[in-house]
Amino acid sequence: MSTSASRPAALITGGTTGIGLATARVLHAEGFAVLVTGQNPDTFAAARRTLPDDVTVLRADARVPADAQAVATEVKERFGGLDVVFLNAGVGRFAPLEAVDEAFYDEHFDINVKGQLFTLQRVLPMLAEGSSVIFNSALGAELGQADWSVYSATKGAVMSLVRTLAVELAPRGIRVNSVSPGPVDTPALTKLGLPSHVRDGFRTALSSRIPLGRMGSDEEVARTVAFLASPAAAFITGVNLAVDGGLAVSA
Repeated sequence: MSTSASRPAALITGGTTGIGLATARVLHAEGFAVLVTGQNPDTFAAARRTLPDDVTVLRADARVPADAQAVATEVKERFGGLDVVFLNAGVGRFAPLEAVDEAFYDEHFDINVKGQLFTLQRVLPMLAEGSSVIFNSALGAELGQADWSVYSATKGAVMSLVRTLAVELAPRGIRVNSVSPGPVDTPALTKLGLPSHVRDGFRTALSSRIPLGRMGSDEEVARTVAFLASPAAAFITGVNLAVDGGLAVSA
């Protein structure tokens, strides 16, 4: 347990909207001291207004290692240590191969891979035995999806990190896992670069393919993260848990 009094402590990157925000609420309700990061001014301000007063909301750009160090310093000062790290910050947009340019590629890899790796590196000294690290991956790491090559490649890299870091950090008693949300109705859908009428059709088409017949919610993913962070998952490491209503097994 962290040294932040008697409360376990959690860091959630990309925690000002969607799955990250929902996870902050769930973990706080379960007794965690929580620090979330984000950089979008609108979601940052909204998170400060809507999250409980004792949740720390810190501005940080996942692409910048110096920001990761600032996050680690803040965590050290506030909590002394960490029990849970949810590496959730990410970006994902559709683009056919012909439309991919260097800026598009760099943005995805800098946020989804580089940012996650260096954030974990900076906070690693604060993770004691029994701590849990959870990455946010995606079904695209294992399933082919046209026009999503760069995003899926970043999530494939994340899945590889989960496996290798689970082995590397096991001697320290640190567990490393990931969740792969299926179609979840979050604000991230508005960032795919699709017109609103196309997004609506996207929702309908996806729901029809999911065995449980609907899209998931950010809270359902958040509760899965909370499970992986809990003592109930004490013997689980190096795995990816799909939260997808059965989509992957039926594809």
